[in-house]
Amino acid sequence: MTTAGTEGEPSQPDSGPVVPGYGENTLADLSDSLLAALGVPGSANPLGLASEGRVCVLLVDGLGWDLLRAHRSVAPVMAGLMETGSWLTAGFPSTTVTSLGSLGTARAPGEHGLLGYQVRVPETGQLLNQLRWDKAVDPVAWQPGPTVFERCAAAGVSAIRVAAGAFRNSGLSVAAMRGADYRAADTLGALVARTVSALGEVRRETRRALAMVYTGDLDATGHAWGCTSPAWRFQLAYVDRLVEQLAAALPAGTALYVTADHGMVDVPASERTDFDAVPELREGVALLAGEGRARHIYAAPGAAADVLARWQATLGDSAWVVSRDQAVEAGWFGSVAPSAEARIGDVVAAMRGRSAVVAAQSEPRESALVGMHGSLTAAEQRVPLLGYVA
Repeated sequence: MTTAGTEGEPSQPDSGPVVPGYGENTLADLSDSLLAALGVPGSANPLGLASEGRVCVLLVDGLGWDLLRAHRSVAPVMAGLMETGSWLTAGFPSTTVTSLGSLGTARAPGEHGLLGYQVRVPETGQLLNQLRWDKAVDPVAWQPGPTVFERCAAAGVSAIRVAAGAFRNSGLSVAAMRGADYRAADTLGALVARTVSALGEVRRETRRALAMVYTGDLDATGHAWGCTSPAWRFQLAYVDRLVEQLAAALPAGTALYVTADHGMVDVPASERTDFDAVPELREGVALLAGEGRARHIYAAPGAAADVLARWQATLGDSAWVVSRDQAVEAGWFGSVAPSAEARIGDVVAAMRGRSAVVAAQSEPRESALVGMHGSLTAAEQRVPLLGYVA
């Protein structure tokens, strides 16, 4: 585990990779446990959550456990909930696409197949950005398994999703979270109002409900300004106020869980390796995917072993660099379905410390980010699970 940091300063990353605890304490296990608590058949409840009638999950994009712990004074409401709360592991890669897939399906990344910010489509060899999506890829065919919301609806549980209107019909929403009654809310106040209204429409005596509420401003602030910046701390205070308002306004008896999809680290310029400028990293590579902290590297035919060796030699102690088979065997993705395995890079690089492999020419926007995430450090993997009953 990490050692505690001082107030306002995140703790230091672990020396070894934090392999997610699939089947025990990941975001997928949270959803599995919520389904069980709501009486949805086929759920194992690994977290042992109590039976509930109405549940609200607030997903705060980018709110790592270590970051929250380091900034307790900025977020007194959540700090108080930490006294009885705990942390979960996000899953690999520790990024929004993958974590929403895990929360939305109650399955590990290797099973739902949403394996990062960018991956190669095996059938075409093209790059798929799973946040922006591509109309040529059918999101239901890409992730055909039932979602948490579809399972809820089949079991008579009201399924509600509250998030920005722009996400309603996105490829990721269809792939990972289809089947919900979508309530668009583009401000923090609207998030509270729409959530409270939706849950208030559910008669507690006869109906059960699951509402998933999403806010992304903290993550966006961290990417642009850094997760140790004054801007990030001010934004955290707004999130804390959101939690306070939501807890106070929810219908009586509603269980509120606050969690996140990943943590974040700030990557200094001195710790960035530019793929576009390093011939040793480019040689034999057909396609670079993933993101700065978690890379899928697809090799040219017959070049996988050489690419692995070159990436290991070039990055040294700044990354855990393994082959696809090694990553699967080590359990980075959990149980891996054949269709998902083909999407994993021939080589997988999970960055250590505060390093990143950027691509300044081919990925200029992503390469300019200050705060990044995706890897297997504690700072990125550990996310809060804070509970409250209204």
